[in-house]
Amino acid sequence: MGSVNAIAPLAARNRPAIMFAMPDPIHLIKLCVGAEQVEDLITWQANPRAKGPDGLPRHVTRMWPRRAEEILAGGSLYWVFKGVVLARQRILRLDEVQGGDGITRCGIVLDPDIIRTAAAPKRPFQGWRYLKPADAPPDLPRARKGDDRLPPELDAALAELGLQ
Repeated sequence: MGSVNAIAPLAARNRPAIMFAMPDPIHLIKLCVGAEQVEDLITWQANPRAKGPDGLPRHVTRMWPRRAEEILAGGSLYWVFKGVVLARQRILRLDEVQGGDGITRCGIVLDPDIIRTAAAPKRPFQGWRYLKPADAPPDLPRARKGDDRLPPELDAALAELGLQ
């Protein structure tokens, strides 16, 4: 179950509170294949093919996370663009998705809000990986209308030098 970060009471009518342990959250990290920048992800997720039946963005993957309870305790999916983490989305739930081939897969259902993060270099890898909260890049402040964004290459170079 993982370590405990909080004890949460469940109170029932005229009964003593029941205490249960909440697992520490864990994140997932994944390459955003075919996308060069966050705007490409935003464009893709606006497409109905990127959404589940409930209209929420969903990423379908072959492997089901063994640490699902920790992921659902507040985890996010961090997206890597051309070797740099630039964004994350909160994971809302994990759905079973039946493929056309009859194989059951994991549908990672995401919050539609894409949160930009500080640029953090990441070497290529296949599939998804777990990401400890301590290793996750911090969120950037929300951009104001009219703010310019750095080109992804410059963002990556600054992150590589440790200047972001």
